Amino acid sequence: MLKFLLFNLVLMSFVMNWSLIQIGLLVMCFTSLLMMNHDFYFFCMGYMMGADYLSYILIVLSVWIVMLMVYGSAGVKKNGNFHAGFLLVNLILLLVLILTFSSVNYLMFYISFESSLVPMLVLILGWGYQPERIQAGIYMLFYTLFASLPLLVSLLSLYKSTGSLNMSLLPGTVDYQSVNVLWYFCSVFAFMVKLPLFMFHLWLPKAHVEAPVAGSMVLAGVLLKLGGYGLIRILGVFSEANKMFCWMWMSLGILGGVVISLMCLRQVDIKSLIAYSSVAHMGLVLGGLVAMSSWGLNGALVVMVGHGLCSSGLFCLANMVYERLGSRSLMISKGLLNVMPSMGLWWFLLAVGNMAAPPTLNLMGEISLIISVVSWSKLIMFSVGTLSFFSACYTLYMYSLSQHGLFLNSLFSCCSGKLSEYFVLLMHSVPLNIMFTKGSLVLYNL
Repeated sequence: MLKFLLFNLVLMSFVMNWSLIQIGLLVMCFTSLLMMNHDFYFFCMGYMMGADYLSYILIVLSVWIVMLMVYGSAGVKKNGNFHAGFLLVNLILLLVLILTFSSVNYLMFYISFESSLVPMLVLILGWGYQPERIQAGIYMLFYTLFASLPLLVSLLSLYKSTGSLNMSLLPGTVDYQSVNVLWYFCSVFAFMVKLPLFMFHLWLPKAHVEAPVAGSMVLAGVLLKLGGYGLIRILGVFSEANKMFCWMWMSLGILGGVVISLMCLRQVDIKSLIAYSSVAHMGLVLGGLVAMSSWGLNGALVVMVGHGLCSSGLFCLANMVYERLGSRSLMISKGLLNVMPSMGLWWFLLAVGNMAAPPTLNLMGEISLIISVVSWSKLIMFSVGTLSFFSACYTLYMYSLSQHGLFLNSLFSCCSGKLSEYFVLLMHSVPLNIMFTKGSLVLYNL
């Protein structure tokens, strides 16, 4: 299956035709979804590549989001803004993501993990909207590189002491008594920044606001999940050290999520609000991961998939408003139900998903995460409740402020929605609201 996906990507990179690549990505989504019921632990082993359930679900999510990125970026082709280069960058990014999630060697995972930074930087610098995109790109570059270089040193020291960097062999061969706490922080810090953890999240809102719609979609949909995936893979190696510092990550994740939720309530830029909400959701995911329980692991994966679909769809909607009004300000984009009435349903469905209301995938994941976090300590129950309450508050604030009120007087003519836009939003909403019926696929197989 991995060979088929990689072969398709290489083939499409030689055919720079917009329509053919859209069809090819749709075929890749369909064929990868057909394999979801396959009972495998690691398959297609060889060349340091393989996939279990965890990585395969995230590979399917990557193909799905990149397919929707191409469909949602019709403006690049319409304006003739180097669309062949845009397609090539997206395909390279998808190739790097598949290599990252299918790596069974920590060093190959590190190289692929870092390589995803380059196509993302090209997307922001090449197709971003404002001159500040250069500052946003530099922020993202230096935050990620500063945090990732200690990870490389840590992996090399682990190789020196164990003689292997294989993901399936390393957790059983490390002498936990000799693992230095410094190596634990060096290994975990790179993924905390990528997640991102509160206090190390400043690169994320800048990158989201200045990136094109494709950049925002893949950043929220897949690249933030690299941090969660890396934590799942690396925490098993440092399980003893993680027990000592679990309280610190749990506090930063949950309390940081509450602080970020309060910051969301004072945002005026709609893309900035959605970006900050991602940090709040990932704080709860971090709490579930460091608890190292079955409920936490399963819930974190479900929330990562649900948040990837929901947040990506919200960025699509924000871009549609921006293309028509020329502004991302919630003070200007009011009364959209009067101007774009047919988009009101998609705003509602995705806003409901963002606040983890039934029947969305996010609800199933957050229930698992809350059980995991509260079972770790009952004292944290108040903070988790506050986080859930404020996530509903800022989502309702965004929905009500954008949909209701008096619309801009200068807006006299506006297209309510195009068929391609409805298709992109449908492909975000349907999995988000239907996949909970197959929750056993995730909850019982990890």
